[in-house]
Amino acid sequence: MPEETAALIDGAVRQALAEYRTGVTGLSCLADGADQIFARAVLDLGGVLEAVIPAKKYRDGLPSECHAAYDELLGRAVRTHRLEFVESTSESHMTASARMLDEADVLLAVWDGQPARGYGGTADVVAEARRREVPVRVIWPEGAQRD
Repeated sequence: MPEETAALIDGAVRQALAEYRTGVTGLSCLADGADQIFARAVLDLGGVLEAVIPAKKYRDGLPSECHAAYDELLGRAVRTHRLEFVESTSESHMTASARMLDEADVLLAVWDGQPARGYGGTADVVAEARRREVPVRVIWPEGAQRD
């Protein structure tokens, strides 16, 4: 995502998390972009992080420039949920998102409201949360742009 958008999203995520005061547990797959922004904000604001890893080869599918942040955040997670998939696929990603929703009280969705680019994208996760009646809070600050 563009650097300006990342900064806007970071601010909006931190503002949303601050409303929950203390005791926040954030669940994240630690993907590049919004997932890592969210995970870092949870930790910076004194919350605890749980990682949901979609597949054994998940890290390999992330951009190499994001590996260091992924490794650091994974190391700071108090709990790691590892799915049994080997390959990092749309199916494993959607299954991981469903696993996060199993534990979630609310979904903070960094989403521009557009359809998913592929199965398991944000639009699909939002639809699944709504189907399960998990409250959804969409975060898309003014001026944010999708790549």
